[in-house]
Amino acid sequence: MRGFIVAALLLASASVASAAEKPIDSYYARLSAADHFNSSGERLTTAAAIIRQDRANVYVYGKCDSDDDLDDYFSSKANRARLERMVANGSFYGRAEHDILNGTPLIYVEIFDDSVVVSVKGD
Repeated sequence: MRGFIVAALLLASASVASAAEKPIDSYYARLSAADHFNSSGERLTTAAAIIRQDRANVYVYGKCDSDDDLDDYFSSKANRARLERMVANGSFYGRAEHDILNGTPLIYVEIFDDSVVVSVKGD
């Protein structure tokens, strides 16, 4: 029983530390219709792939939507390659994932060391 309590306290303190973590960068992006297709013209089927394509469109192809911010982190090709894993390690607020897959929302992305948190800020 004592071991269980100690483990629970350690887990709780780790959760508090994680919640207090500050993002290393953040940005707004409009996920336009163009962001829903890869450079071969194939439709993307995950929110993570659409977000990654948005950053590739901005930094590789020079295709910025009017609401797209620049960020320092995903300007790096190596960091863009990590984006889908970071999304898997992170979270979507509310219906963000659904809205990304089915529309062209304005999103806000908070970037942490190994994850991102994505929220929708408008249509």
